Amino acid sequence: MEGAKRQSLEEDSEGQATHTGPKGVISDWRKFKLESEDCNSFPPSKKEILRQMSSPQSGDDKDSKERFSRKMSVQEYELIHREKEDENCLRKYRRQCMQDMHQKLSFGPRYGFVYELESGEQFLETIEKEQKIITIIVHIYEDGIKGCDALNSSLICLAAEYPTVKFCKIKASNTGAGDRFSSDVLPTLLVYKGGELISNFVSVAEQFAEDFFTGDVESFLNEYGLLPETEMHVLDQSNMEEDME
Repeated sequence: MEGAKRQSLEEDSEGQATHTGPKGVISDWRKFKLESEDCNSFPPSKKEILRQMSSPQSGDDKDSKERFSRKMSVQEYELIHREKEDENCLRKYRRQCMQDMHQKLSFGPRYGFVYELESGEQFLETIEKEQKIITIIVHIYEDGIKGCDALNSSLICLAAEYPTVKFCKIKASNTGAGDRFSSDVLPTLLVYKGGELISNFVSVAEQFAEDFFTGDVESFLNEYGLLPETEMHVLDQSNMEEDME
């Protein structure tokens, strides 16, 4: 029995025992709820109940402990499941846990905006020196060419939504190979990974309606598997699962 108790506890950084496993998660939730509630709007009696439930109980009096556990199980159900504010707080707690998990699992550089490349040398350096795991999407454009401005605006939005993808743009006249990027092939999208060209879309605006938007470009790139799954999409799926419970 004493061994089981020791396995259910671990020492935290301050030398205090904290619960682990399923019971520890429940205790963490109770503490989170108690800390996040507005003291002025939370009845003192209910706050005391939560405080008691989040504190370890003495094992000296077995009968009183069993009576306390039976009493708390009913009150816990009422506090967590029957009141709207408790449901919202629980949802917020779970969402915070998901966000913390994704932050810990995320790795690699993050960008979030469109880089303007000024020369062919800078273009080649970007492709060759970037990490091999990074997808680089380069828009070759020119002022006054139909579709270039709309595509630039769309890529600005996508860069913010997909920060692990490096979005760049460069004028055809600055590439040093302007003869290869004449106005009839613009706008062009080049996609690189690990220093290799993996996709090449010339006159890409022809793939869209005359007036196209960010969602059209996103769907097009997703069709070719060039964009990762967004973190917000994963979190939204988690929220949908919560709503179905």
